[in-house]
Amino acid sequence: MKRRARLGGVCGAVAATFVLLVGLPAADFDFSVVEARARALAAQPYVAPPENLPAWMQKLDYDGHRNISFVPDHAWWAKEKLPFRVQFFHPGWLFKSPVKVNEVVAGQVQPIPYSPALFNYGKLKPGAVPADLGFAGLRIHYPLVLPDDELAVFLGASYFRAVGRGLHYGLSARGLAVDTGEPSPEEFPRFDEFWLVRPAPGAAAVTLFALLNSPSVAGAYRFEIKPGDETLVTVQAALYFRRHPAVVGLAPLTSMFLHGENTGWSKNDFRPEVHDSDGLLLHNGTGEWLWRPLSNPAATRVSSFSEKSPRGFGLLQRDRDLAHYEDLEANYHLRPSAWVEPLGDWGAGAVRLLEIPTPDETNDNIVACWVPANLPPIGQPLNFSYRLHWMGKSSAHPPGAYVMSTRQSAVLGKPTQRRFVVDFGGLPFEGPPRDVRVKLSVGEGAKAVTPAGIQALKPLGVWRVVFDLEPDGTGRPVELRCYLQEGKDSLSETWSHLWNP
Repeated sequence: MKRRARLGGVCGAVAATFVLLVGLPAADFDFSVVEARARALAAQPYVAPPENLPAWMQKLDYDGHRNISFVPDHAWWAKEKLPFRVQFFHPGWLFKSPVKVNEVVAGQVQPIPYSPALFNYGKLKPGAVPADLGFAGLRIHYPLVLPDDELAVFLGASYFRAVGRGLHYGLSARGLAVDTGEPSPEEFPRFDEFWLVRPAPGAAAVTLFALLNSPSVAGAYRFEIKPGDETLVTVQAALYFRRHPAVVGLAPLTSMFLHGENTGWSKNDFRPEVHDSDGLLLHNGTGEWLWRPLSNPAATRVSSFSEKSPRGFGLLQRDRDLAHYEDLEANYHLRPSAWVEPLGDWGAGAVRLLEIPTPDETNDNIVACWVPANLPPIGQPLNFSYRLHWMGKSSAHPPGAYVMSTRQSAVLGKPTQRRFVVDFGGLPFEGPPRDVRVKLSVGEGAKAVTPAGIQALKPLGVWRVVFDLEPDGTGRPVELRCYLQEGKDSLSETWSHLWNP
């Protein structure tokens, strides 16, 4: 603890220098300060962050980097006995350009300096390090269930992720996606600097700011993280562009889908399903709910859902049945869903879904984001806010029935046809008999050979829709849509599927 006190003294000295650099009184620190930094950065040519690691850090591989662990007793705010505590990641391996981390106390900025004393190096023998090295990233701890549970992580480019109570890490969010799914190389903006606001004793939320930078754009971000059964992350952002990329993706979510019930059981995997998320859910401006099952396609594909003033979208892990995964190491049944709730009117644009082939579960191959139809002129900000819901049992459900599973099979004796089986849950069986019907739409490239049928399977708690398709032989991808009706009333969300015959 004495070592911690000496580090704090260094922080105070550097803080005074920082205040002079920004030319503002210390008490004036807020989002506007970070935004001014972003605006000034965007007005200058982009300068890539230096890879100034000592040689011994540059040589670290995956195993070597994992040997380095943060000493929990040195967690930031542990001394103050606050419910939120912060630990830091060590530079090295993939993280060759350290980031700066500051603390904001009563409006005053205090840089948090790197020190070898904060880390346990195991079998490694660390060499010399520069005093201003910085960190690879940070993680926030909070007693969701146990005293030292992790709540959120900010590590690598602009990636961050969080969990609700009782969940395990899964999909990630990003600050921004640039040229995702385009023929040109994707650009990965990164958070170069963070400011952690020291919470008051007993605070229910923690706040941090971040400065984003890349060849195309600089931006200011504010994150307010409120833990719970459903952890809420409220994001405020202001972007300043150096140039307009082909695609700008706001509120991007990144996930993994290897195989599931809609793709068939893998011949090379004992587990029936392997994925962090099983579908994209969209609540559009007209009130329609749409569900698109995810896939591991044979070739990269991009789907775009044009919208105006979206009410929300997200990548969800709807299937919570352990028996469908049979993996207590990966705990896919406990991976969180992430739901983006726009705050304010986001105007016209599209939800963009990118699906990339992957041979294994180590690659994030799914991206979903909002692509605005128009960007502001160079020099003017793009301001937007949203709330991210990190949840287990989804609160982002349509008011009626929802898709529980999607399956395909061959049709006996008809080798050119394909059978689809879509199960809807959330529609009660009680009361008088219901006249539930199916509204099916088949796009160009195939036709339905028989009318879609529906059956109530009470033991399974689902309404099962079955239909057979005959492709036209062109090999074109076929857009499929269906939903449940009773009279003129819609009873369910819309199932949307892209079929490659």
